Amino acid sequence: MYYQVKLLIWVFLTVFLIGGCGKKQTETPKIGLLIHALDRERWENDRDFFVKKVEELGGTVQVEVADNDAGKQLAQAKEMLTNGVDVLVVVPVDQFAAAEIVNEAHKQDVKVISYDRLIKNCKLDYYVSTDNVDIGTLQATYLTTIRPVGNYALIGGAKADNNSQFLYLGQMNVLQPLIDKGDIKVVYNEFTEAWEETEGYNHTKILLAKNSKVDAIIAANDAIAMGAIKALREAGKEGEVLIAGMDSDLQNLQEIVAGHQTCTVYKPIDKLAATAAEIAVKLAKSEECEKTFQTVSNGEMLVPAMFHEAMIVNRENLKLTVISEGYQKEEEVYK
Repeated sequence: MYYQVKLLIWVFLTVFLIGGCGKKQTETPKIGLLIHALDRERWENDRDFFVKKVEELGGTVQVEVADNDAGKQLAQAKEMLTNGVDVLVVVPVDQFAAAEIVNEAHKQDVKVISYDRLIKNCKLDYYVSTDNVDIGTLQATYLTTIRPVGNYALIGGAKADNNSQFLYLGQMNVLQPLIDKGDIKVVYNEFTEAWEETEGYNHTKILLAKNSKVDAIIAANDAIAMGAIKALREAGKEGEVLIAGMDSDLQNLQEIVAGHQTCTVYKPIDKLAATAAEIAVKLAKSEECEKTFQTVSNGEMLVPAMFHEAMIVNRENLKLTVISEGYQKEEEVYK
């Protein structure tokens, strides 16, 4: 019940239409895309899908990558504002520090769309993402359906990332009743410093040193899952432990085909990027944004938000999901 109540606090199912009001009307929309880092395959895909869609809509995109440096990202935002961008789309390095980006943009009447990571404690204009509580629920539901009894480990996302908390919330919505029944024991439960493979590897090494029997690992993303797979491989336990990830990265899909990873979650990145691009261009043109929004609290206000549905990917449905949708190529997954 605690997790369900917290979920209701997080997102209110209020829907409405947003009227258009950008900085000014412009014939060629100029959009600034600020990305925290290109340290994983998926973020390159987000960038490419976003740029392609904006250009299809008649706009241009300036892209800057902050290399996980919040100060650098703020400086990049200020430079974009000086260069006259009409709208900023931000994947924040730090969801709290990025509030200053929003404040600086609003001084120049430039609206900000937070992309896949919610910028906290500011007057944010829009948020586009998938429902990370739902993703956590998908992960835990899939693994517990296969293995409803046993020792589970949770290796979360970055401590500083709000999405990590939402994933955990979804996972615990499923696991807690089974814990209460005594069917499942969580033998390891830690967040990481970053969404990186080395974090998954190091945490799994610690997990295995403390526990001789591990039945399942729920990893916050595919990079962390890959680190877990490598640690299990070294320990001679590859393929014995169920592993869930997120993002449908190519290498992880190959591990799913090989039977070393159980599942991942496909976030429809093309749709996320297209939605953010459409909203950004509408705002830049001062046109009405005729979309139905939910709202999500960022600690300061209820932010208009659009969520796209994610789906579980496993060995059985891989061709019908990420391959059929063109996210990954069959010849690369099955090589």
